Amino acid sequence: MSADDLVSFAVVLGISFGLSFILTPLARWLGLRWGIVDVPRGRHRHPYAISKFGGLAMYSAFMVAAIVAQFLPVLRTDDKEIIRLMGLLLGGTFLFFFGLLDDRYEFSALPQYVAQLLAAAIAVLFLIIIEGFNNPLTGQRTPEWPYVVTVTLTLLWLGFMMNTVNWLDGLDGLAAGVVGVAALMIFIHAAFRLDQVSVSLLALALFGATLGFLPYNFPPARIFMGTNGALFLGYSIGVLGIIGGAKMATVLLVMGLPLLDVVWQIVRRVRAGRSPTEGDRGHVHYRLLDLGISPRQIVLGYYAFCTLFGAVALVTASRLYKLIALLVMGAVIVGGFVLLSRRTSAEE
Repeated sequence: MSADDLVSFAVVLGISFGLSFILTPLARWLGLRWGIVDVPRGRHRHPYAISKFGGLAMYSAFMVAAIVAQFLPVLRTDDKEIIRLMGLLLGGTFLFFFGLLDDRYEFSALPQYVAQLLAAAIAVLFLIIIEGFNNPLTGQRTPEWPYVVTVTLTLLWLGFMMNTVNWLDGLDGLAAGVVGVAALMIFIHAAFRLDQVSVSLLALALFGATLGFLPYNFPPARIFMGTNGALFLGYSIGVLGIIGGAKMATVLLVMGLPLLDVVWQIVRRVRAGRSPTEGDRGHVHYRLLDLGISPRQIVLGYYAFCTLFGAVALVTASRLYKLIALLVMGAVIVGGFVLLSRRTSAEE
């Protein structure tokens, strides 16, 4: 790690954090002025209308920092990096503006899924593709897959990440903090384990953007990120899990709890004969809240859980151990879901 690398880290983190921190109050004001607000209703139990334009601060901070990073004197190991960067920026921009329209006019689920599919297609068009995996038992790369398989897996992965962050954004500070933890883990993994400094700067930019937003979004929140922020963050962390390789396991370990929560909610709603897209208070964070646990305790608990399993990806290079960690984490989470479901059912 050279002195230029350390300076580059400081520049990118300073820009992304500083811009996000400065722009968030402006985003709050604009949201209130333009009517981009979340009013108390249904499962939304905040006491008054709150601006949901927070995505503006994180989006702007990340974009500026990511562009500045391209002019810094760091090692670049991917000759197609600029192409993939364009896919990240264009897809994120498309989702930010679509999310802004959704926050203003509250579209149904179908337009959201179409927008997510289009954004994922932008990623594929700019060579952001899951090309294969390393077999955790043998350590060897899987044989090259047909193009249709790689594209399908990429679309599913990005769609899953966007919906996970969007559904996670139900409690103050939760989605931004978890994505921030994931971005930080990707940065450490890419910079210090894989020596992919240029790619790590993008993850650091995303971490700084969420970190600058959190002082205003942490419970009790003065601003929400809205769909414009949630879709942008979900897409960005999904893309960062692909580019450069060897980071999807890190993302899975960090975001295992919210990812499995999405699966749980889909299964639960389908079994009840309801649409899987129908919102309710069945998510883990809502159930914990209804049990009387404070929002801050829930959010900090999520941060700790995600950080713990993300650290596993950093301290071991063994793919087999990472697979074991994923299985253990999955078993712990599923067991927790069962206990929580029984507890909340007994309370009702």
